[in-house]
Amino acid sequence: MNNSIRPINVAILGATGRVGQELLKVLEERKFPVGELRLLASSRSKDMKITFNGKEYPVQEPTAEAFKGIDIVLASAGAEISERLAPLAVEHGACVIDNSNAFRMDPTVPLVVPEVNGHTLKNHKGIIANPNCSTAQLVVVLKPLHDLAGLKRVIVSTYQSVSGAGKEAMDELELQTRAIMNDEDYAPQVFQKQIAFNLIPHIDTFLDNGYTKEEMKVVQETRKILELPDLPITCTAVRVPVSVSHSEAVTVDLERAVSPRQAREALADSPIIEIWDQPEDGIYPTPIDAAGRDPVFVGRIRRDTSSENGLNLWVVADNLRIGAALNAVRIAEYLVEHKLLKQPVAS
Repeated sequence: MNNSIRPINVAILGATGRVGQELLKVLEERKFPVGELRLLASSRSKDMKITFNGKEYPVQEPTAEAFKGIDIVLASAGAEISERLAPLAVEHGACVIDNSNAFRMDPTVPLVVPEVNGHTLKNHKGIIANPNCSTAQLVVVLKPLHDLAGLKRVIVSTYQSVSGAGKEAMDELELQTRAIMNDEDYAPQVFQKQIAFNLIPHIDTFLDNGYTKEEMKVVQETRKILELPDLPITCTAVRVPVSVSHSEAVTVDLERAVSPRQAREALADSPIIEIWDQPEDGIYPTPIDAAGRDPVFVGRIRRDTSSENGLNLWVVADNLRIGAALNAVRIAEYLVEHKLLKQPVAS
């Protein structure tokens, strides 16, 4: 980032959680100009200390006072906490980038993937929503295709890692796998059914229309981010026994025919997409390939044999990064670079 940028005071709400820890990691990796840092979490964590850039920071309880003098709050503590504390942070002059679903569909709150719709940040009123992890990687791919040939319809099936359900879910996969390999019982506690050696087509609660909340989040959030409120899109969301990284099988119908080569070229122009598409040589992305890495990986780009103007794609990304921490930090970087914070950022 520009060296003339003043230090930015940052608070992380939910600092001890899986995404909170990833936020700290990404801030450090990307050399974000952190000035004062406040780590906020529940009273259970108040005696903890966390190291950032070689310095130890105490974990504090998230009171209104904790937001004084803060420029950016990166929130990953859940919808209920964000609904209560985000307005307080804004009153104290902070911009809140929220990872929960509390504000995503609020028409007054920008829902942002900077490389797709960063322009909407100029209208923010203090709170900015980070999309669902599956949505984030999907729209990165859909935007270049829409610009190339116009989206008519999108069909997506997600294969979502257990990390999307939190640390307890990751622990359950590991412990349940060990138990089964040792002929021991391990009843599901986090998931509705056994996750080890299994797939579960059930993420979040079922709605009256037969879809889950997770599936409808993908539908509604994609429309909002792409600014295509009438885009026909349908989703099936599946939990898979993978630790980190979400995968998606995506089918698009376009306004006009596009060859796989043209699609590859359009996607390759994105600064955050990496094409792995030589399946004859075994080159296509898998969850392990994406884990811990920044790009959205795309492979198996091919014509849809059932549709004249259709394409099929395979999309993989680290859900803790592009779907949460990395996207949030990129939003913060955009705010700083475009002078969209509440206080001036140039020294």
